[in-house]
Amino acid sequence: MEYKISGYEPEKLFHYFEEISAIPRGSGNEKGISDYLVAFAKDHGFWVYQDDVHNVIIKKPASAGAENAPAVMLQGHIDMVCDKRAGVEHDFEHDGIDLVVTDGILTANGTTLGADNGIAVALMLTVLDDDSLVHPALECVFTTDEETGLVGAETLDKSQIDARIMVNLDSEEEGVATVSCAGGVVATLTRPVVREHMDGATLTLDISGLQGGHSGSDIHLERGNGDLIMARIIEKLMRTGAPHLVNMNGGTKDNAINRECTAVLVYANVAEAEAAAKTAQAMIDDVTAELEVFDPGFTCTVEVADGASVEAIPDADARAFISALRLAPNGVMRRNVAADGAVEVSSNIGVVQTSDDMITFLLSPRSSITSLQEDVKERIQTLADAFGFNALFENEYPGWSYVEHSHVRDVFKESYRELFGTELRIESIHAGLECGLFAAALPGLDAIAVGPTLANVHTPDECMELASSERFYKLLVDALRRLAA
Repeated sequence: MEYKISGYEPEKLFHYFEEISAIPRGSGNEKGISDYLVAFAKDHGFWVYQDDVHNVIIKKPASAGAENAPAVMLQGHIDMVCDKRAGVEHDFEHDGIDLVVTDGILTANGTTLGADNGIAVALMLTVLDDDSLVHPALECVFTTDEETGLVGAETLDKSQIDARIMVNLDSEEEGVATVSCAGGVVATLTRPVVREHMDGATLTLDISGLQGGHSGSDIHLERGNGDLIMARIIEKLMRTGAPHLVNMNGGTKDNAINRECTAVLVYANVAEAEAAAKTAQAMIDDVTAELEVFDPGFTCTVEVADGASVEAIPDADARAFISALRLAPNGVMRRNVAADGAVEVSSNIGVVQTSDDMITFLLSPRSSITSLQEDVKERIQTLADAFGFNALFENEYPGWSYVEHSHVRDVFKESYRELFGTELRIESIHAGLECGLFAAALPGLDAIAVGPTLANVHTPDECMELASSERFYKLLVDALRRLAA
């Protein structure tokens, strides 16, 4: 293939990233990339394991002289969040990512980039493909469906893994090592509806321009949530008039802060719809002012159309829906004041959908404390019971606890200090990582999560600093050399 990235070393690292970017690999659609990895392993004569959900393990023997060093697991996930800007034509099931290089920054053309966690895949392939490196026995673990709740890591038969040292490559800030993370779960609330025919004038509200972001790592940034803003506007319209909700749809992922939402309401006549439009515009002006600092790109268009004939959601169902959304937990819920205000508990309203016969919304609660995670789940269940929704909790994964003594952490700290003349920062994150699942299954696991600088993951603004990836590869190779000693 013709490569777009040039001038960075090692060249193969960026070539591998381009190759895997050409393979569609949204969550649940990982067979193509999984088969690519198996073919790579067989072409290189490596031991390879592939399971029914397309997880892959590739093992490479230690380099000469390092045969007695403890084996090291390198790990990352092969799926990506699929999101695109409104109006962008891209089929994530069949199309590769259209990469764009601008002044040393890699982005995608109107879609998510997939550097989360495609850079991990490229890093592991580059290490596996270089016989000049000094390293212990390597077990490269490529997991699936991480973005939907760490499903692949939970399903993987971990008896296939011998290593008790783990380097997770799903961190997103160069110079920072993650040593613990939050657990999470996906909560899906549903309520059946039987629609009613109505004639009148429609009011269409279309929210866009919000920054969005990762519902774990960006939740503290006070960015607007399109679903929650829309519910606020609609509730105001319900209090001041007599609309009937036709539909409301926003978001594509539970773990992404919602950037866009569209709703349609129907009124008895055009005069009522136009009066409601003025009320909505006043609310929009308020929200615009509120988000001026945190989310300045927010916009919401208002359009009135007469002569509508629609199937509307019954009033009782619509009011229960909007009330539940207004009261659903969203944003930071608790901070640890003893640890620089780090987020301990949060929740994100990620997806809202109204179909012909069902109302659905998805939340992504997270916590680094198990008891508090259970408390949020119970609150969501109470909310569901109060407003006539069924609540389903799925894809739950554990947090990863900090350990006092860690050899792999010490190695990375020493390597970073000697390579770059500064200290590696150690921190915990509120996002979820697969380390918790591996630590629970592999007693005594010594783990760390590191990676190059990525920004705006889970959004079409996702980007990767190419020089950071170049530097990070040097760190990874040097750390492996030290672990081989």
